[in-house]
Amino acid sequence: MASVKWLTRIEAIPGPFQGYQMDRAYLDRQSRDGPGERVTLIRPRALLIPPGIPDFLTRTRLVEAGSVSLAGRAWAGRRGVARVDVSTDGGATWQATKLGEPLSPFAWRPWSYAWQARPGRYTLCARATDTAGEAQQLDPRWNFEGVRNNMVQRVEIVVE
Repeated sequence: MASVKWLTRIEAIPGPFQGYQMDRAYLDRQSRDGPGERVTLIRPRALLIPPGIPDFLTRTRLVEAGSVSLAGRAWAGRRGVARVDVSTDGGATWQATKLGEPLSPFAWRPWSYAWQARPGRYTLCARATDTAGEAQQLDPRWNFEGVRNNMVQRVEIVVE
């Protein structure tokens, strides 16, 4: 999945793959013994390229006041990305971004937003919504295996 550059062949099989990951590990379950639901769909996800320079100790990003370009990528598997919104106040309010075209219907989709940054502390967030209307959550959906987490990314910013 993460290193497809090493792919050398593909073998078609007549039914669902019964390997350990698909049969036992990639299940969305609420308890250790619960049957769970097979993971068959990627939930929408947007990530922000953190602007500015990171403070060495706190990893808070330092940004100069003025026009700041916020950008990132979003994906949603076979459903596709319908929109991406950004928040500069930790998710209290949201603004629509400009979406770029994906390379294919299933590829990442670039997005951008021009932010007029004023001095202060901010928590930047990016949230994708897929074509079925499912949006990323501010808080993670808990499940026993920890799969399918698509919690909204938060980036702490200090504008100087």
